[in-house]
Amino acid sequence: MIEQLVPNDDILNQNQFLADEVRYNLIHRICESEGSTCLKTSDKNMIFAQSPGHKAWLWISQQITGNHKLTYIEELLLYLKGTTLSGVCGDAETVEKFANAYAQRHAAQVHTHMVMESYFCSKSKKPSGVEGIIRQSIPEDVQLVAQFLAGFSEDALGSSVDTVSQISAAEETIGTGNLYLWVVNNIPVSMANIAHHSPRHARINAVYTPPSLRKKGFASAIVSELCSILENEYLVPMLYADLKNSVSNQVYKNIGFTEAGKIADIQFE
Repeated sequence: MIEQLVPNDDILNQNQFLADEVRYNLIHRICESEGSTCLKTSDKNMIFAQSPGHKAWLWISQQITGNHKLTYIEELLLYLKGTTLSGVCGDAETVEKFANAYAQRHAAQVHTHMVMESYFCSKSKKPSGVEGIIRQSIPEDVQLVAQFLAGFSEDALGSSVDTVSQISAAEETIGTGNLYLWVVNNIPVSMANIAHHSPRHARINAVYTPPSLRKKGFASAIVSELCSILENEYLVPMLYADLKNSVSNQVYKNIGFTEAGKIADIQFE
C-alpha cells in the first residue's frame, strides 16, 4: 500500500534506507520542500519523492530484486496515474525499469541525461602547499558569485549562461550563510556551497573554479575546509559528481571522499 511520506519519516531511519542513504541523500531535501510529492510503501521498501518542476527520485530497497521490483513500480504508476514526469533519478536498474514502464503508458522518449557518483567523506585530507584562505561569502560578492554560478552552469550544460540570470540565485545562496569562497590576495578564486543538512550528512555542491585558475588546488582546498566545518558539526560530508568529469571525481577522491554508489538521471521527452 502506498502512503504519504513526511519530513523525518520513520522510513528514513530504517536500515533498508540507511544502507543507501548517501546515494539517496537528496530525498531528505525533497521531503522538506513545499509542494513536494513524497510517497512510501507501508512495508518501507519504496520511496518516491519529487519537488515541483524537478525530476522524481525513486528508491527501492536492495532486498527487493529482479521482477519483484516491477510489482512495486506497477503499484506506484497506478497511484501516479495522470501525473506527468520530466524524468527520474536513482539506481540504474530501478529507474530503467520505471522509465520503460512509464514510457509505455505516456508514449514518452527515454534517455539517460547523466550518471553521477555519490561520495561521502569520513575524514578529509587537506592538500598541502595551496595558497589562500577560506571565507564566507557576503552580499558584496553577489556579482562575482553570479559569474561563478554561470560558469558552473555552463560546465554542466555545455552552453553559455548569462551572468545576469544568476543574480537572484547568487543572492539567495549567499543569504543562507553556507556559500564559501577561497581567496588569494583578497581575490576569490573558487567557491563551494553547503547545500543542505540532513540528520547524518551534509551535502556539498556548486564547487567551481574559473578555467584560468584551475589545477592550483583551490577546489581541493575549499572542499576540504568545508569537510572540516561539517566534521566539527558531527555530520558526514557528501556530494554528487558527474562521472563525465573525471577531473572533479579525482579531486574528491584525493581529499578523502569514498564512492557510495551511482545515480542514473533519466529524462523523459
